[in-house]
Amino acid sequence: MAESEAYQAARAAQSEIEPRLIVEPGLAARVATIAEPVIEQLGYRLVRVKISGAEGCTVQIMAERPDGSMAVEDCETVSRALSPVLDMADPIERAYRLEISSPGIDRPLVRKSDFDRYAGHLVKIETLIPIAGRKRFRGQLIGTEGEAARIHRDDATESEETDVLLPIEEIGEAKLVLTDDLVKQALRREKSAKRDERAARRQERRKVRDSRHRPHRSAANQGD
Repeated sequence: MAESEAYQAARAAQSEIEPRLIVEPGLAARVATIAEPVIEQLGYRLVRVKISGAEGCTVQIMAERPDGSMAVEDCETVSRALSPVLDMADPIERAYRLEISSPGIDRPLVRKSDFDRYAGHLVKIETLIPIAGRKRFRGQLIGTEGEAARIHRDDATESEETDVLLPIEEIGEAKLVLTDDLVKQALRREKSAKRDERAARRQERRKVRDSRHRPHRSAANQGD
């Protein structure tokens, strides 16, 4: 009963989190439906679920903090919480290895905010249906306009438009291309996240220290 209540609470919290617009098909979608509320209840966001035949069968689940970071300790936290839930739901009818990971530097883009956060970087996009006569695009991500992503293409032919607007709902996969600028930005974000984490720990220690030294009034003196 407690697990059911936790599942319902996670579903309620999920409605307040920005949804993924680019999602998985088939069996990976079933795993995502089970995994997403558990991950979000822990304070993380699901990025992608991928099932491959590597080493028998591997279920790779990418997750991140709201700021885009994801440390080894975070992966372990998600794995401990998610493993028993997947074992109980049993969405895959064979043995598999669960792998929790960060999205990586050349990460998938799945939410509208991803396309704005990484504006200025190089992306590769594959659409579900042909747009302007093709399904694969590569170029500099400009950002979003309404519910579409604009890119400045570097693979356009002389007869094609350089700038193209791609509806996000028609995108099957979008991924950053690894560049020096992207690596530098990732390192800056990692350093910033570590500074914030250290500051939070210092503040927590300060609160504990202050509470230990705060004078307590005895019950006999409370009425004075």
